[in-house]
Amino acid sequence: MKRRRGPDSNFRQTAAHGVRLLSLFLAVVSAGFCLPLQTEFQEPWKEQTKAIVLDPYQSNAIDWEQVATDTRVVAIIHRATVGLSKVDTKYNERKSEALTRGYKWGSYHLGKNSNPIKQADFYLATVSPGEDEVLALDIESFDPANANFMSIDKARSFIKRIKEKTGRYPLVYGNHAVINAISSKAGTDGVFSNTPLWYARFRKTVPNFPQGTWKSYTLWQFSSEINCAKETESNCLYRVPGTLTDMDVNVFNGTVDELKAKWPFK
Repeated sequence: MKRRRGPDSNFRQTAAHGVRLLSLFLAVVSAGFCLPLQTEFQEPWKEQTKAIVLDPYQSNAIDWEQVATDTRVVAIIHRATVGLSKVDTKYNERKSEALTRGYKWGSYHLGKNSNPIKQADFYLATVSPGEDEVLALDIESFDPANANFMSIDKARSFIKRIKEKTGRYPLVYGNHAVINAISSKAGTDGVFSNTPLWYARFRKTVPNFPQGTWKSYTLWQFSSEINCAKETESNCLYRVPGTLTDMDVNVFNGTVDELKAKWPFK
């Protein structure tokens, strides 16, 4: 006759299993092991195969001959428009120069707190984008104390208008607070989740990438005047020849060849 296991026996087995798991955990910790961050969030620009992208605006100086010495710089995303009326004074000149030199080209619109449909139409009318040009929306802040910038609802309307007019989604640019807010409020809403992510975070590693809308970034803006000031140039994470410390520098989540193949991220 089989002996029935009583509650005390079950408890002893569970306790013994717990002790074994704890012992294994302590052994792992004592060996100095820790779970690594995803590799794309650990200074990816140090990998020599990764592509670098610049995103200048009219006040950034560019020495094209010097920039060309960094063969990992293969694309430019230039500011084109702001709000309902402002056009970057260097946009057309630099587009012509970049395309002549063989760079991949793109533009971005800085969203303001005005009619998003009219902003999208103004942006598209200004850049007249070709099939091989990146489109992007720069969302600077959702802080209610700063009513100067585009809200999440207006950003959604802008994105939908770009999709309606061009058949594709723009990149969405935002800092950690913006992307975290979108991930928390929008989730996989079928609009933001269809956009490639252009993530701004000025640090060597990212331990807490916001989950919910994007699994990872397409571009990571990791350097700008925020963390690469002239007086602390030695602390800059990456310098591109022919640019000053105020230049925004981005790393693509992939190789040079992969960026060329995937551009403009349709």
